[in-house]
Amino acid sequence: MAATSPASPAPAGPRRTGDVLVELEDVTKRFERGGSTVTAVDGVSLSVARGEVLAVIGYSGAGKSTLVRLVNALEQPTSGSVRVAGQDLTRLGEKELRAARAGIGMIFQQFNLLSSRTVAGNVAYPLKVAGVGKAEREKRTAELLDFVGLLDRAHAHPEQLSGGQKQRVGIARALATNPPLLLADEATSALDPETTEEVLTLLRRVNTELGVTVVLITHEMEAVRRVADRVAVMEGGRVVEVGDVYDVFTAPQTPAAQRFVRSATHDRPSPEALARLREHHPGRLVTVRITDRPRLQQVVDGAFRDAGVSAELVYGGVGEVRERRAGSLTYELTGDDAAVQRALAGLRAADVVVDEED
Repeated sequence: MAATSPASPAPAGPRRTGDVLVELEDVTKRFERGGSTVTAVDGVSLSVARGEVLAVIGYSGAGKSTLVRLVNALEQPTSGSVRVAGQDLTRLGEKELRAARAGIGMIFQQFNLLSSRTVAGNVAYPLKVAGVGKAEREKRTAELLDFVGLLDRAHAHPEQLSGGQKQRVGIARALATNPPLLLADEATSALDPETTEEVLTLLRRVNTELGVTVVLITHEMEAVRRVADRVAVMEGGRVVEVGDVYDVFTAPQTPAAQRFVRSATHDRPSPEALARLREHHPGRLVTVRITDRPRLQQVVDGAFRDAGVSAELVYGGVGEVRERRAGSLTYELTGDDAAVQRALAGLRAADVVVDEED
């Protein structure tokens, strides 16, 4: 049976509408631990446009999981404001907060399914809590299980499912009440690479087919490459860089973003790899940034040829980020110093980003 798209909370179409769905303004969150104060989130201002996928990436302890708990009001900020769909969550009472949370779907690393309930029972549970009638619950549950490809497992229990199937149930459950916003906190961290690919593809469908805004919390840059429109990089509780995913992949501005990009692309030599290259390639080593600019390789080859240097490709890789070419290539340049400098000057004059590895 072909998968269908359940009724969406917002029309599909252009993912960036300019309408801000989530807005954090100068948000700080401090905790008291062991007699000392820990600042988990430090003065973060960040917005999420309705219909986009924003990835928040950072290593353990960066503050990203605390940030997502602030967005769904499971934590209150020490200072600053958190607005979702125009409501300042910091000013709502508990009853109003419960209503606001109904518009925010949530999926977790460890799935958090109810073992005593069937797959269908897990998906239907939020609808039952919301007071939806039995006939409508059953219809909505069937739509969602069909959408995530698990209609045939409706009567199974969670222990009978694989990790990827459990996460798909979690996604269906999070979508039960038609939330305009879905928060995914390390949703693929416990999955193998093939299953991760399936879940990321599903999250992209949730965004493009249902029009749901997605905030993806992760430490995996490959997940960012696959599904996100924009990425915010966190370090030490702060957002140190935010931008279009392609721009961050091709021109990361901060050391934290550079480390993440290298972990996903493996297109630039590590210090150890660079040392090995130098043992066999005594010429000048330079790395050229590859983008989707037309005829870029012709420009690079022409700069080397015009300067009279010999160029041997010794390292690198080129892949795709959101269906656009991105990567780096490292060359050994052989020739006198003046010729090499002419080649580098020619590349830079043509607006090609090139770094010397010496």
